[in-house]
Amino acid sequence: MSWQPAEDPECPAAPHGVELVLLPRAHDVGGFEVRRALPAKERQMVGPFIFFDQMGPGEFLAGKGLDVRPHPHIGLSTVTYLFDGSILHRDSLGSRQPILPGAVNWMTAGRGIAHSERTDPALRQATNRLFGIQAWVALPKSAEETAPGFVHHAAETLPAVEDGGVRMRLIAGEGWGLVSPVQVSSPLFYADAALAPGAALPLPDGHEERAAYVLDGTVTVAGDSFEAGRMLVFRAGDKLALRAGPAGARLLLLGGAAMDGPRYLFWNFVASSRERIEQAKADWQGGRFAKVPGDEAEFIPLPEDRVRLRAAVRPSEGSPTS
Repeated sequence: MSWQPAEDPECPAAPHGVELVLLPRAHDVGGFEVRRALPAKERQMVGPFIFFDQMGPGEFLAGKGLDVRPHPHIGLSTVTYLFDGSILHRDSLGSRQPILPGAVNWMTAGRGIAHSERTDPALRQATNRLFGIQAWVALPKSAEETAPGFVHHAAETLPAVEDGGVRMRLIAGEGWGLVSPVQVSSPLFYADAALAPGAALPLPDGHEERAAYVLDGTVTVAGDSFEAGRMLVFRAGDKLALRAGPAGARLLLLGGAAMDGPRYLFWNFVASSRERIEQAKADWQGGRFAKVPGDEAEFIPLPEDRVRLRAAVRPSEGSPTS
């Protein structure tokens, strides 16, 4: 997805069991509701995860659909994961891939890629729904200028486990003894878990930074209850489990190793230096990104008047002047 202006998530006081609670604020994107959990003023990255948007759930009337026009990215991988509906991905490499619930579209921007995300024309003939998550994973410095790439993994190719009232699919990375086939550039984990009422899921060991996004239902952590629409960020090393409330729960769990230094964000660009951000802005304005085959007629212009440069760092590092 392309960056849309949004207020930072709220950060209410956190109980002793978690480090931070991030409460996304809903904003409208063309009649479709989006909730952003990352970046936040108090916590802009969890491991390499630097952006996390909940899309919907929402419904488009017949003749309507998602229309994210071609736009650029650098220095990150986008991860699209759906619970309902379908999105047609096209990019400047020539990829054309519908994504369905439970599958993964993983696009690595590296030194630069452009893509679009739309509802397939065939699905617009009737009312169509959309519900999912788009996350951005910042690339380590050694991979920031790598060649762009795109891979698709069908739902049945991702490792899944069902035990003790927990059904979990590992989207990417390693955790709970599982390894995803999705190739990543730094140590991380990203999982989709459904918990039956009262079922418990421990946080994975071996990852420095960890968080859980409560998508549906409620969970209890160290005696405190948390409702849907909250991202819970945990302290490193704490051995905790999340237990579902009386109606069960659906969670996205994410995190990994802390990044190798600060990252700057501007619009759809992520980089370890301001200069690289400025170069990407000039390249998009100058037409130096490759076109998206099959979607060449439109594009999203550089939003100089609406987006500020911001630095994304670990809380202990302080914030570079932006």
